[in-house]
Amino acid sequence: MRGTGKLTKSARQKKLLELIKEHPFLTDEDLSTKFSVSIQTIRLDRLELGIPELRERIKNVAEKNYKKVRSIVGAEIVGELIDLNLGESGISVLQTTQEMAFSKTNLVRGHHIFSQAESLAMAVIDAELALTGVSNIKYLNPVKAGDKLVAKAEVVRVRGNNHFVHVRIKVDQVQVFRGKFILVVIEEGGVE
Repeated sequence: MRGTGKLTKSARQKKLLELIKEHPFLTDEDLSTKFSVSIQTIRLDRLELGIPELRERIKNVAEKNYKKVRSIVGAEIVGELIDLNLGESGISVLQTTQEMAFSKTNLVRGHHIFSQAESLAMAVIDAELALTGVSNIKYLNPVKAGDKLVAKAEVVRVRGNNHFVHVRIKVDQVQVFRGKFILVVIEEGGVE
């Protein structure tokens, strides 16, 4: 990020509001670099403007997106749903913890990673009821406890009641998982 040069306090705060509205996931550190001011100055600006801290901003965005989900209950999504375009794409973030990892190796158990991918795939399809019919998955790199998983899902094709969804999960821009899911939409009346 390039600095914007020295601005007056009011000009900086106006730009800060615009930037946070456009990019709600910028950290205080990112903003301090952008505006060439201290992190404390950014925190004071946010406080004056009533802009919540990053964690609260993520939570607010996630709550709006959970309301859009049709196929599963929002609380069943593994990770925080930060973007959702029903029938098209979605993004979730999962902060891994020590409890998710094997104690000997500190590596996150695969079922946590798979659960994030599968629940995001379910969330993006525009259907009331669906099940995973097929999944083709590959773990590409190890994930350590404490890593933040960013999952991106995309509906690549819909054929009849089959929805083909690709999910990629990254840690610090490095892909650690890829999954190809065929989700079967079940019509009213159950499975054929």
